[in-house]
Amino acid sequence: MPETNGTQLTEEEIKSFGSLAKSLEERRAAGPKVTTAYPSGPPQGMQAYLGPSMFQPHRARQAIRDAHEKKIPPLIGFYAGLSSIPLMRYMAPFGFDVVWIDWEHTSCNVETMTSLVHDAIFMSQGKTIPFVRVPGHDHAAIGFALDAGASIVIPQLETVEEAKHVMSSSKFGTKNRGTRSAPPFRLIPTLTDQGYDGARDVWQNWNDQAAVMVQIESLAGINNLDAILTECPDIDIVWLGALDCRISMNLPANFGMGSEPEWLEAKEKFYATLKKHNKPLAGFCFAPGDALTEVAQEHSMILHGADVTKLLELQQELANAREAVKGVVKQ
Repeated sequence: MPETNGTQLTEEEIKSFGSLAKSLEERRAAGPKVTTAYPSGPPQGMQAYLGPSMFQPHRARQAIRDAHEKKIPPLIGFYAGLSSIPLMRYMAPFGFDVVWIDWEHTSCNVETMTSLVHDAIFMSQGKTIPFVRVPGHDHAAIGFALDAGASIVIPQLETVEEAKHVMSSSKFGTKNRGTRSAPPFRLIPTLTDQGYDGARDVWQNWNDQAAVMVQIESLAGINNLDAILTECPDIDIVWLGALDCRISMNLPANFGMGSEPEWLEAKEKFYATLKKHNKPLAGFCFAPGDALTEVAQEHSMILHGADVTKLLELQQELANAREAVKGVVKQ
C-alpha cells in the first residue's frame, strides 16, 4: 500500500472513510500536484518566502530571522487599522513586505479578517505577509487567524503563563507543546496541502512557517520579559507597545514618547532583555530618510505607513482648501 506523507492508511481506515481515503492516497502517491498560480519571473519582496501554496502562510519566521541577521533589509509594513476590504484590495499591489491587520481594535469579524488576509496574500501576488493582531489571548481567535494563512500578533503579554498559553495555541503537536487543532479542509488535499520541506506533514511545516509576534505593553510585561523569552524561545519577534505601556505606568500617553526617569529605565530594561536573548525587534517609524535608516539598524520589522494616518492628512488638505477659496466670497 502506498505511503502518505510518511504514514500509511490501514485497511480499516480505508474501509471507514471509503473511496475518499483511497482516492486521496492514490493521488498523493502519484506525486505532488500543487496548482496554485505563482507569479512568473524572479521573486519580489516576500515572494521569496512563499510556502508551497499561497493558501498556506509565508515562511515568515525565516524572513524575520534573515532580517535580524542582516541578510535582507528590515521588513517594511503597513498598518491596516480600519479593517476595510476595499482599502486592502487597493493597497495590496503596492508590495509592502508586511500588512498589520488590527483585529483587536476594530469591529472586524472572523469572516472579514479572513478576507483581509486572503486579499493581502493573493492581491499582492505573495509579496505581502499578513500579520493579524488577535483580540486578546483566546485560543479560538489565534486559531482563526492562523487558519486563514496569517502570522499573528499577541497583544498585552505580561506573564510566562500567558506566553505558554498563546504559544501552545499557535503550534501543532506535543513536541512543540502545541494544542492547536488542525483544520481538516482549510487546505485542499493533494492540491494545496503539500509540506514545504517535502518530508514532514504539512502541519509540522506550518509550525515553522507562521510567525508569532508578542507585544509588551506594561511594566509588568517588561519585568517578566526575560522569563517569558527563556520559557518560550519560539517567540519570533517582540514589539514594545509604548503607548499602552506609558498609560499602564500612569504616565501621559504622549504617543508613546517621554523622558521621565522611570520610563527611560523601563525602555532600557526592555531593549537589554531583547539583546540578551538575541530576539528581533519590531516597531513604528513614520519618519523618512536618516531617521528611518537609524531605526533600521536595530529593527527587523518597521511599520512605515497606516491607513488612518493617511486619512488624517485630509484634515489639513481640507483646511488648505477652505483657505484657498474663501477669497471668492463677495463682501
